[in-house]
Amino acid sequence: MKKINLLKIGFIMLFLPLTAQEKNINSIKDSLYILEIEDKKELFKNLHAEPLYIDLIRDLGARKGEKEWNVGVGITDNKSYDSYTTLVEYEFAPIDRLGLEIELPFSFYYANEKDAVSPQSKLNSVKLAAQYTFLVSEKTKTSLALGYIHEFEMNEFNQYKSDKIFHGNIYNPFFVAAKRWGQNFHTLLYSGPLFEQSFNSTSIHTLWQINSNFHYMIPGTRNFIGLEFNKQIDKSDFDMTIRPQMRVEVSDTLLVGIVTGVPISRENERFSTFLRLIYEPKHK
Repeated sequence: MKKINLLKIGFIMLFLPLTAQEKNINSIKDSLYILEIEDKKELFKNLHAEPLYIDLIRDLGARKGEKEWNVGVGITDNKSYDSYTTLVEYEFAPIDRLGLEIELPFSFYYANEKDAVSPQSKLNSVKLAAQYTFLVSEKTKTSLALGYIHEFEMNEFNQYKSDKIFHGNIYNPFFVAAKRWGQNFHTLLYSGPLFEQSFNSTSIHTLWQINSNFHYMIPGTRNFIGLEFNKQIDKSDFDMTIRPQMRVEVSDTLLVGIVTGVPISRENERFSTFLRLIYEPKHK
């Protein structure tokens, strides 16, 4: 009887509870990945899912020596023209908790209607940014950070001949709050004002950005799916674009992010897509 019972138990373990075993394996993988990020041998930092369209300046709680390259390309369908964007950015952490970044974003415009007028192609700006994580709570899995982005706005390419390369400045302080719920659910808030100042004017144009995010990290992987809500308030005008997105791990050092933009109001902008390649060398 004992032999028969053992055979039955073995048969059941092999065939019936495969789903439960897979769940256990994925749970172990999740735990191992979280432990890898939140390594107690180094300065502690929480694992948070980072939005793909408006991304952070390094991870929250960055450790000294971390670095990352990003290349992004996007297409936006406007009423009378299409815009193609591309960017190259490099971010690194010179000391613990502090992330720095330099980014070069380009825009190229093409009319899609006869006699339509479109903006001129240009290097949008030279962006310099810093972000400091001032709170990392292991108990609540929460991180808080303050940051600042300075953009040296550029004129269109066809203006360079007249020596008018720079157009103005954009000053953008921001605040970030992120929390992980359990092992797989992530929320993040990124918000701050933008102060735009042209060299041709003494006035300053102010608008607000409020970006809220929700992500679910797939068990046993670094892949996630999520939603990014990009909201902008310009005086009495409110615009919001919802960006469904997913991140896929290609290798230990390479990730691909895919984003779709759906504006809630089609005043000018229609649907858009954005692709981000993320290369993160192993941190030594």
